[in-house]
Amino acid sequence: MASRSPPGTQKEAVMLPLLKKLGFLYNPYVLAVVSLGYVVAELGHFLIGVTSKATAKDLNYGDHSCQLNASAGYGHSEIPVFCDTANSSEACALLTVNGTSYCEWDYNGLGLDYQILAGPSFIAVYTVVGVILGICADRYNRVFLLSICTLVFSIAIVLMGAVNEYWQLVLLRMVLAAGEAGCNPMSAGILSDIFSAEYRALALSIFNWGIYGGYGIAFPVGRYVPKLNAWGLGWRVAYYGGGIIGLIIAFLTAFTLKEPERQNIGEEKDKATNDNGDSKDEPSGLCFAYNCDLYYLMYFPEYDLGWWLFAVTIVIGSIGVVVGGVVSDKVVEKMGIKSRVAILAISQLIATPLAFGSVYCDPVGAMITLGISYFFAEMWFGILFAILVEIVPVSVRSTAVGVFLFIMNNIGGNLPILVEPVSKAIGYRESLWIFYVGAYLLTIASLPVDTVKLTNAQRGSNIVFVDYSIQQYFNMTYKIL
Repeated sequence: MASRSPPGTQKEAVMLPLLKKLGFLYNPYVLAVVSLGYVVAELGHFLIGVTSKATAKDLNYGDHSCQLNASAGYGHSEIPVFCDTANSSEACALLTVNGTSYCEWDYNGLGLDYQILAGPSFIAVYTVVGVILGICADRYNRVFLLSICTLVFSIAIVLMGAVNEYWQLVLLRMVLAAGEAGCNPMSAGILSDIFSAEYRALALSIFNWGIYGGYGIAFPVGRYVPKLNAWGLGWRVAYYGGGIIGLIIAFLTAFTLKEPERQNIGEEKDKATNDNGDSKDEPSGLCFAYNCDLYYLMYFPEYDLGWWLFAVTIVIGSIGVVVGGVVSDKVVEKMGIKSRVAILAISQLIATPLAFGSVYCDPVGAMITLGISYFFAEMWFGILFAILVEIVPVSVRSTAVGVFLFIMNNIGGNLPILVEPVSKAIGYRESLWIFYVGAYLLTIASLPVDTVKLTNAQRGSNIVFVDYSIQQYFNMTYKIL
C-alpha cells in the first residue's frame, strides 16, 4: 500500500514555492509596516498642535485672547475692528456690528502651557529614551522592541483622548514620547539591513516620510474631525482613531516581521570622530510644526487652510523626501558618500528664502512658498540617515541614530518654549521669523565649517577625512549640476 504524506507536509509543499515567489514583496512590506507605524506615531505627536484650541477650551489651559466668533457669521472683511486689537474680556465684548458681538474672549490654545506640552514635555523623554533604546537595538531583537514601542505609543494616544486634566495630557505626552523614541533607531537599523546601498537612501526617505505623513494628516484630522462631534466626543475622536490604528500596526509588527541579519554596510569609523553638524538641520522644522496651524488660524481665521496644509506637507513634502533619497543614491554612485552632504547643503540653501515667504505673505503666497520650501527642505531626511548608517560601525548603528535624534530634538524640540516670551515682546509672526527662518540660516552657516569625517567605501579600510570648505561645496555643487 503506497504511503501518503501527512496533510501538513502537503500544504508546505504547496505553500513554500508560493512564498518563495512572493519573497520579493517582503522588503517593501516591511517598509510599509514600519512607515505606517511612524505615521501614526507622528500623528499622535503633532495632533496637539492642531487640536490645541479645542483641547484648551475643554481642559482649561493656556492663554485667553479676543477671537472672531465663527457662530456670529461675520468675516474679516465685514467687521470694523479686528478682534485681536482687544486685550481684555471687557474690550472684546464691546466690539459689535449692529449691536451684535462678533468676538469672543476664550482660550486660544497658545501660551506657556501649550509650548511646554508641545515641546519640552515630549522632547525630554523622547531624546533620553531614544538613546537608551538605540543602545538596546544594537544588542537585542529590534522587531520585538519595535512592536513593544508601537504598542506603548498607541495606548498613550488612545488615553490622550480620555483625559480630563491638563497634567494627564502632559503625562501621556511623555508616555507617547517614550514609545515613539524607539521607532527611528530600530526601524532605521532594520531597513538598512534589508535594503542594498542602491535603494537604502530611498527606503530611509520613504520611512522618514512618516513625519510628514503624520504631520500632514494631523491638519485635516485635527481641524475637521472635532467639528463632526461624533458621539459627542469632539476632539477626542481624533486620538481614539489614531491610537486604534496604531494597535493594529503593533500586532502586524510583532507577528509578521522577522529580525534581519545585521549587515556591515559601512566602514569602521574613527572612534575620535564626533560630527554632529547635521543635527542642526531640524530645529526650524520642529519649531514651525508646533506653531504652523495656530499661526495660520490666528492671522488668517477666515481662510480654511486645513486641506492646503495637508497637501503641502503630504504631497509636496513627501515628493521632496523621495527625490532627495533618489538623487543622493544616484549621485553617490559617481561621487562617493561625501556627495550626500553637498546635496544636503544645496537643498537647505534654496529652502531658506522660501521659508521666510511662508510666514510673511498672504494665504495664497504663504501656501505657494511653503510648498516650494518644503520640497527642498525635506530632502534632508533620507540623505542624512543614509549618511549616518554608512559611516558608523554596524555594532553601534542604532545607537548613533539615537544620539543624533537626542541632539537634534533637544535643539529643535525645545525652541517652542522660546517662542512664547519672544512673541509677547515683538509679535507671534516675528518670533517665527527668528526661530523658523533663522534656524535655516544657522544650518547653512554651520555646514561649510563643520569637519565631516567620512569613510570612502571604495578604499577598503582606509579612512578619508574630508574637511568641507565653502569652495569645496561650490566645486561639488558644480559637479553635481
